[in-house]
Amino acid sequence: MINRERLYLPVLVLTGVLLFIGLVLIFSSSRVIGKDLNDLFLKQLIWLAIGLAFLILLAGTDFHFWTRNAPFFYLLILLLLAAVLFIGHGRSGTQRWFRLAGFNFQPSEFGKLFFIFTLAAYLEWRKDAVKRFGTLFFAALFILLPPFLLVLLQPNLGTAFIMIPIFLVMFYAAGSPRKHLVTLVLTGCCALPFLWLFLKDYQKQRILVFLNPSADPLGAGYNILQSRIAIGSGGIFGKGFLKGTQTHLAFLPEHHTDFIFSVLAEEWGLLGSTVLLALYLLFLIEIIRIASYTRDRAGTSVAVGIMAMFATQVFINIAMTMGFLPVVGIPLPFLSYGGSSLIASLSAVGILLNIKQQETFI
Repeated sequence: MINRERLYLPVLVLTGVLLFIGLVLIFSSSRVIGKDLNDLFLKQLIWLAIGLAFLILLAGTDFHFWTRNAPFFYLLILLLLAAVLFIGHGRSGTQRWFRLAGFNFQPSEFGKLFFIFTLAAYLEWRKDAVKRFGTLFFAALFILLPPFLLVLLQPNLGTAFIMIPIFLVMFYAAGSPRKHLVTLVLTGCCALPFLWLFLKDYQKQRILVFLNPSADPLGAGYNILQSRIAIGSGGIFGKGFLKGTQTHLAFLPEHHTDFIFSVLAEEWGLLGSTVLLALYLLFLIEIIRIASYTRDRAGTSVAVGIMAMFATQVFINIAMTMGFLPVVGIPLPFLSYGGSSLIASLSAVGILLNIKQQETFI
């Protein structure tokens, strides 16, 4: 049951504000000349209702249930990630979703949460040996690598790489020495040439074009160039609500999903973008407070993992829209259109609220 007196209002309020901004941007994104996108806003409202139900449910469920049963859920998500490679759906050669009753379910979004639970359970189990390199290496080999490779094969480069900072930040917070983490990162870097073999041709092209978008302005570099134009044209105060030409004249691709930040920057300018970044920063600070104040080791690990997940997604998405990183298809938490991402994000908030409430009982 949810203890209403123990609800952590700062996280709830910041989540609500971000959700409101997301709905406003998706409403604007659905008003595109020559395209029938009127159902986007309605579908997002449905996803929001489902996500809020998950938030309430998980806020009232002891988070220890997830860490205690982490091995079972970890194997379950691995099976789903493997199954989507054979019976899943996608586009442009991808296999990322299960199609259920007209809606798409993306297991990799929820896989990040179960990955966090599994790491938290492992760190709790090996708390007396967390400073040994063998503890870190075993986790990298048997907890990080399987879901990383399965998501990479979909292919979903962005989501796969989000698991790496989650892994490193959780181990660092648990007390793993920096030299061990650096050694592991350098070892992983040595594997990058082999990783290139797993990438699809369009992913390789995106990485190459990242360095010079003008080399293929009508192909792989088109998204980045149009996004930069949208962001730059917003100026300081923006063009105004529903007045973004790059969006409403359909120049900006994927404007309601991966490039939702470009819509905000064009319509609300530098001022609106700064406000959004400040809201995300406050949101992350509140998660750090939850992780810092809880006296439960597993709760700290889970909260740190969720903080790393949100921080990495925000950084990669915004850097991608500005051309500082290759286009890898990462949604902006609470803002981008998409059911799986929204439900997973609200589920994470519900878990954070429960961790905060558990302080009373420790």
